[in-house]
Amino acid sequence: MNTSATPSAILAHENNLASVSMAVIYHSNYGHTKRVAEAVVKGARQQLPKSQVKAVDVHDVDWDFVDQADLLVFGSAVYMGSVTAGFKTFMDETSKRWYHRKWEGKWAAGFANSGGLSGDKLAALQQICLYAMQHGMNWIGLPLMPTGHETHDLNRLSSFLGLMTQSLDGPPEVTPGAGDIDTAIWFGDHLAKTIIKHQPTPQIVIAED
Repeated sequence: MNTSATPSAILAHENNLASVSMAVIYHSNYGHTKRVAEAVVKGARQQLPKSQVKAVDVHDVDWDFVDQADLLVFGSAVYMGSVTAGFKTFMDETSKRWYHRKWEGKWAAGFANSGGLSGDKLAALQQICLYAMQHGMNWIGLPLMPTGHETHDLNRLSSFLGLMTQSLDGPPEVTPGAGDIDTAIWFGDHLAKTIIKHQPTPQIVIAED
């Protein structure tokens, strides 16, 4: 008996992975949080087809793509210890989806960006996590040990609930720094690997000799 995967089974597996998708939903007033969102997308595209991972601005939401996505990553700048008004408006706009449990069972993750080293990013991440729990989603954290606390280090802010980044007083082309952006790329790659890992196993056809 031949137990190796047939070409049709391999093709089915590849098609299965190609159907996995991620939406990185963010609000960014000055471009810094947008840059982080794009870095998360870049990391995810190391595992998934380009068309299956998109950055979604809350002011221009592709609801069809968001509703069919397997994983929704929510990101906001931190204003006054909270997500921005723009991101909160997006959250409120999903109330009918909450009521009809449209996102129940999806994967979720989050990131927060602030100017301060702390900036109360934890409060914003907790707010985003609670929002995902309200929708009945499954939360994925950031399981990356800090490599140091310099600007070039990965997870230098020692966050595990989600991704934290810091943008200093400068244009988004130069801040957040390299370590934060590299952590965002790592996070996107990890998120994609996680949802791929938890995809249903394709049925393998066993051919008899």
